[in-house]
Amino acid sequence: MTAASADWVLPLDGPPIANGVVRWEGGRIVEVGAGRADRHFAGAAIVPGFVNAHSHLEYAVYAGFGDGAPFASWIATHIERKGRLSFDDTLSIARWGAVASLRSGITTTADYSYSGAAARAAADTGLRATVFLEVFGSDSDVAASRYAAARASAVETPLVRLGISPHAPYTCSLDVYRWCLSLGIPVGTHLAETAAENAWLEHGTGTWASLPAPPVAPTGRRAVATLEPVLGPELLCAHCVEVDEDEIALLAERGVPVAHCPRSNALLGCGIAPLRELRTAGVAVGLGTDSPASTPSFDMFEEMRAAISAARARERDTAALGAEDALRLATVDAARTLRVDAEVGTLTPGKHADLAVVSLAGSPYDPVEDPATAVVFGGSPERVLETIVDGETRYRTEDNEWREVRSIASAARGRMLAARS
Repeated sequence: MTAASADWVLPLDGPPIANGVVRWEGGRIVEVGAGRADRHFAGAAIVPGFVNAHSHLEYAVYAGFGDGAPFASWIATHIERKGRLSFDDTLSIARWGAVASLRSGITTTADYSYSGAAARAAADTGLRATVFLEVFGSDSDVAASRYAAARASAVETPLVRLGISPHAPYTCSLDVYRWCLSLGIPVGTHLAETAAENAWLEHGTGTWASLPAPPVAPTGRRAVATLEPVLGPELLCAHCVEVDEDEIALLAERGVPVAHCPRSNALLGCGIAPLRELRTAGVAVGLGTDSPASTPSFDMFEEMRAAISAARARERDTAALGAEDALRLATVDAARTLRVDAEVGTLTPGKHADLAVVSLAGSPYDPVEDPATAVVFGGSPERVLETIVDGETRYRTEDNEWREVRSIASAARGRMLAARS
């Protein structure tokens, strides 16, 4: 049996435990309570490993590309740059994305993969992942061919399961969505991320109309209404920024889970998702970092703080979102959106031993008054001492191997920049 203890343990299925210990065996938690282990982390807190409800590991070094451009131009820039990479380049970038996730205390991610490399990267690094292989277009046969090609480049392991992602209602037809949902595997999409999405789908106008190859034909309906025939608990929807009261009610009625990405939505000028309204309506919402293509990092601590700031600013209410709620959005609530909350998301006996150790020593919140506040507002990847997945240490702050992974990924970014015309 293996154990770790710290000044605080935050199991999230009960109150914080001062001077707590977590014990596990065979990759499963067997005991959580007061006590001290041989491996004790002074000045630290043990929390459930973060569950990232939306990521793109393959874009881990895309930071800054097209920054400040309209959404359609921004995405066109990324498509063009991505075309300059080999599969091995993409794999090296995705490996860094997986390491950067572990370095932020993330133990599970819901990743949207263009090439299938993300699945290999997660397997290589020991990151638990559901990898949604992206498909596009109006023809389900074409989507099936694309899925088969990406599937051939991917892997499945006890930690990595494969799903499929019909990219968005402006890039995929309902027939493609129906085909994806017929496969009986996890399905995720992007939905109602921007006003431009609704403008194109409803009227065929806006920035999407200026693209050399416009997306699928307008449907005459807004994004949520376009997908109404296929909305349900099997379809994980990222973003949901541009949703009105009736659309929120429909998402809740159909049991549609939502990944909330406040930093990405803010930096791309998309707006602030109506988090309080979604949760009040009963929608399952989890927190996602998206990727450095649209945000600076896979830093879940920054994402939690952004979620709090955005919610309080939108509602003009300090009670709109608190630290413990944000911590739940990044753990058990996110696990619920992936339908894996029976396995991860809290430090509960019987669940996987997925946890992160966060140093609070020397932070502005030390000495600790409220441990959830200290973790959320005082935490950072630099403060993650250790990240454990399935009972195995996958990242430790003093390890040096991750620096080589970062260097190889940086070289791939350099090739994208060197090829600029």
